[in-house]
Amino acid sequence: MAVVLKFGKKPATYDGRDLQYTSYRIGVLPPHPDQFGHETLIGADAWGMLGNDRVGDCVFAGSDHETMLWTTEAGDQATFNPQNALDDYGAVTGYSPDVPDSDQGADVRQVLQYRQQTGLIYAIGNRHKIGAYLALEPGNTNHLLEALYLFGAVGIGLQVPSSAIDQFRAGQPWSVVPDASVAGGHYVPIVANRDNLVVVTWGQLQQMTLPFYEKFCDEAWAILSPEMLKNGVSLEGFNLPALQADLQEVV
Repeated sequence: MAVVLKFGKKPATYDGRDLQYTSYRIGVLPPHPDQFGHETLIGADAWGMLGNDRVGDCVFAGSDHETMLWTTEAGDQATFNPQNALDDYGAVTGYSPDVPDSDQGADVRQVLQYRQQTGLIYAIGNRHKIGAYLALEPGNTNHLLEALYLFGAVGIGLQVPSSAIDQFRAGQPWSVVPDASVAGGHYVPIVANRDNLVVVTWGQLQQMTLPFYEKFCDEAWAILSPEMLKNGVSLEGFNLPALQADLQEVV
């Protein structure tokens, strides 16, 4: 029996108060290599569906996956289970397993605010907060790769075409198929750049071509997490506290 694949991202919303990546992108940023990422630090079977085979909690499943990667990079991996994601999903959206119609998906910005102010709960009950989040221009691949290299993951919203479901099941990269209809809104973290972009979705690593990102991305967020740091810097040697200090001058 094929694994059930749920969506769950509401349409992208916009707010003039959002911090913009371009507002901080001043001067020369550190160059990134052609291929990079730390996705192999987590075993292929360790990501988990985190409830996204049961309900439309993809924004929370993807957020948990981001946190798993950041904490692993810093040497103290947080472990999440489906109930963790479902608890946060319910806290933000009002979802209740006793009320099937309450499974209506989530707004990414609202979830980002929750992650900053409250934090995501994980297996032993602690919460993981993010420091800040910056809006990227959807489909801008240059900014995407810069932010991905700096922050270890970029959370994106997609209007996923039906062809992507077939490609996922066949183990093929997500690529543009002409005239494919939209199947649903979906949130995934981009975690690496190899021959293609690499995302985590439905418990697996999935390749995605740059043209697919450019065509189907409707929102993208660079997320600053202090949990990606070890001794104050990332694995790339990036000083996140210095950036956070600079951001205070922008707000």
